[in-house]
Amino acid sequence: MIVRSYIQELVKRMNEERNFIQILYGPRQVGKTTMILQLCEQLSYETMYVTADDVPAADRTWIKATWDEARRRLAASSDECFLLIIDEVQKVDNWSETVKKEWDEDGRTNINLKIVLMGSSSLQIQQGLTESLAGRFESLYIPHWTYPEMHDAFGWNLEQYIWYGGYPGSAKLIKDEYRWKNYIKSSLVETSISKDILMLTKVEKPALLRRLFEIGSVYSAQIVAMNKVQGDLQEKGNLTTLSNYLKLLENAGLLAGLEKYTGRNIRQRAAKPKFQVFNNALFSSQLSQTFAKAKTDRSLWGRLVESAVGQHLMNSVAAKKFNLYYWNESNCEVDFVIEKDGVSIAIEVKSGKDSRNNGMSVFNETFHPKRLFIVGTDGIPPEEFLSSDPEKLFDV
Repeated sequence: MIVRSYIQELVKRMNEERNFIQILYGPRQVGKTTMILQLCEQLSYETMYVTADDVPAADRTWIKATWDEARRRLAASSDECFLLIIDEVQKVDNWSETVKKEWDEDGRTNINLKIVLMGSSSLQIQQGLTESLAGRFESLYIPHWTYPEMHDAFGWNLEQYIWYGGYPGSAKLIKDEYRWKNYIKSSLVETSISKDILMLTKVEKPALLRRLFEIGSVYSAQIVAMNKVQGDLQEKGNLTTLSNYLKLLENAGLLAGLEKYTGRNIRQRAAKPKFQVFNNALFSSQLSQTFAKAKTDRSLWGRLVESAVGQHLMNSVAAKKFNLYYWNESNCEVDFVIEKDGVSIAIEVKSGKDSRNNGMSVFNETFHPKRLFIVGTDGIPPEEFLSSDPEKLFDV
């Protein structure tokens, strides 16, 4: 069983004094539950894991009853502290107010009950944190699996990772591509849309949201005007609705629309977003081509490589390490621009596509970024880039 590096940080925090509620969040099927069970095995005191998956949302007493049971177990134990883990906590109505009340009560009565809250809907989690739990929590984002993790766990090479992405649960199915694609679309995508978006947010046109995901995934690593996407949709919606739905898909860790870089602190959402999946499996599973066929299509494979680079960058964005954009002007384009504390870095991906684009030169003259990097031909090998921490580019 693979132990992800995030477990070390969790163990460190849980061995400290009771100071903050720990928030563990991220997309579905990245191993959050497995990780928390590994955490329990490494702690020297007792733990209690519960999930709100099957709890009616209106049952506001469930959290308190669960908390009281944890207090009872702590009182009956010889340990000085006790850990309560609540999974999918965002599914309970008014969860943050209840958590705040119980946490503050333990603080007043010196009950050494430590808390980890988990969730797969970052939007619902973040709303609860900002509304009620300010100053009471630390968060840890768990992203999709990286290339080194999939390589170490399943022996995948770079091409397999670029096509099959970073869902560990799907690894055993890749020998049957039809079965693998069906698993990604039905078990992962549909579950995320149904449980992390539709059950928690009012969506007037669910079919439109699903179709937007399908189109956006196929266009991953491409700049597409939203009115063009609107024209491709059988059930048309206005551009504001589509933009809002795209934001919901981003919060679920599925699909994002990157904004155009302007070099200014105040930005407006670009009329033409650059679609980017969070996991390349979401891209390739929507295609009719097989893995073997895709490798022979130079143009398609180039987009898959660029999307894999974007996926790697998106993991860092979701962890709040930096901001991610694209840039284009006339016929000039830069695939990705990362920005941190006012410092920008341009990244161009060259693999299987026309490399005569002079966008890097124009971007450099216009914005004077700290660094310019090429991933692929005459630059950083894709395998090396996908094995690195992109944030360290700012230290070069």
